[in-house]
Amino acid sequence: MILGVVADDFTGATDVASMLVRNGMRTVQVIGVPQGPAPDADAVVVALKSRTVPAADAVRESLAALDWLRAGGARQFYFKYCSTFDSTPAGNIGPVVDALMQRLGTDFTIACPAFPENGRSVFRGHLFVGDELLSDSGMRTHPLTPMTDSNLVRVLQAQTPSRVGLVRYDAVAKGADAIRARFDALRAEGVRIAIVDATSDADLLAIGAACDGMPLVTAGSGVALGLPQNYRARGWLREQGDAACLDPVGGGAAVLSGSCSVATNGQVARWLAGDRPGLRLDPRELAAGRDLAAGALEWARARLAEGQSPLVYATAQADEVSAIQRELGAARAGELVERCLARVAQGLVEAGVRRLVVAGGETSGAVVQALGVAQLRIGPTIAPGVPWTQAEGRPLWLALKSGNFGGPDFFAEAFAMSGEAGAAVASSAARGAGR
Repeated sequence: MILGVVADDFTGATDVASMLVRNGMRTVQVIGVPQGPAPDADAVVVALKSRTVPAADAVRESLAALDWLRAGGARQFYFKYCSTFDSTPAGNIGPVVDALMQRLGTDFTIACPAFPENGRSVFRGHLFVGDELLSDSGMRTHPLTPMTDSNLVRVLQAQTPSRVGLVRYDAVAKGADAIRARFDALRAEGVRIAIVDATSDADLLAIGAACDGMPLVTAGSGVALGLPQNYRARGWLREQGDAACLDPVGGGAAVLSGSCSVATNGQVARWLAGDRPGLRLDPRELAAGRDLAAGALEWARARLAEGQSPLVYATAQADEVSAIQRELGAARAGELVERCLARVAQGLVEAGVRRLVVAGGETSGAVVQALGVAQLRIGPTIAPGVPWTQAEGRPLWLALKSGNFGGPDFFAEAFAMSGEAGAAVASSAARGAGR
């Protein structure tokens, strides 16, 4: 193992893993803090569900993951959080970064959630989502981690006693040497964590180069773009063209959506507008004790028998989500939906579904755990930040999508790609057998 990654949610884990695979690193994602030896891979991503748990729990789980990755021989470590820097004044980003730094005995790291390919950029320390400041984006009404301040220095400083500084765009534009010089200057001033501006892939490559030899990198998935070049230069990573190869699968396809993000609302609407089957779950009915999972499975099995790909969703617009949360409480509403969709996932797989798209980080975590998936091999990218993955040792492909990622036709594009990728793998295997 070269790189060990601690990710604070399941879709974020597949996001950074996808970036590493795209750049030639054989990558395995493990679910929760594992036991036993590390898998044979260039990079291993430990997917936690720690983004919204109490900060002390997030620290404990993150340190356990770090210790396991260190025991597995990782030479550099990466703490991956969301490209919208999801957190609250109490954490969890700051407390986890501090704990990881202390455990590794390092006095300096970076914080850079930028992912320009997905519209996340950092300029003068402020995070933009597309052309909007983070505080003006849909994240301002996020049900669990509303982001109402775009100034990342200020946001992170509220979560940590460590001094937070800034590496501005003008230093980044001059390349890796200038970035390292700025790191040295900030460290001399007592800064322990540096927010780093980035507005392009060229910036990410330069930042990655500047982080060569840094024990701990903390970022969204974007900075991972610039790390493989360091490992190749050191002779640790060989060139290979099969990092994204998965086994072909047959069977049915389905979508489960628990995310209520603006992007996922658009994807659900586009799916339904195409006269494709969809069934909505109402958290109020779940709270009243109705067994919606059983009804959803009966409905979905009928659609599968007709050769269709069913969508089961709890996705709703922000005003309706707010009303439900006022009535049920945000935590209870989320748990009801996650538990129901996890049961539906189990039933769908039992019914022969072998390609399953799941929208939403919390929903993805619940589904993966319900399916008993311990490891995921990372495959081809569907959209920036979202790859197909395969449950290790099983004929099951999963696309775990962050709520904010993907274009309007993401669901259909995912299934189209899974068919093309499966055919390509099967063709490659046949050619190999012929030789």
